[in-house]
Amino acid sequence: MNPEVANRIYAAIAAIPPGRVASYGAIAARAGVPGRARLVGRLLGEVPEGLTLPWYRVLRSSGHIAMPPGSRGFREQSRLLRAEGVEVRNGRVPLSRFGLDGDLDRALWGMPSF
Repeated sequence: MNPEVANRIYAAIAAIPPGRVASYGAIAARAGVPGRARLVGRLLGEVPEGLTLPWYRVLRSSGHIAMPPGSRGFREQSRLLRAEGVEVRNGRVPLSRFGLDGDLDRALWGMPSF
């Protein structure tokens, strides 16, 4: 693994503001490695000691939490997202409202909020 790529991915995750979420694929694209969503997931599982990231703000492209429903990680991710005002319903976050680019898309194209 190229350490520079890992650092760019970690920086992209760290840049997700409170109350917003991003998909694994969106993080990969922002880090300059489009199509490498699985790499993002792998690196989230290998975060170096002492590095604190808002891991819970990273979701599947559908807006779903990637962990098995009912698992401890699933419950913790849901709790942390809700604490930031993010709507989580049946393990899914509406990306049109809480995704990094949701507001930009609406501003540019007038897309409705679902």
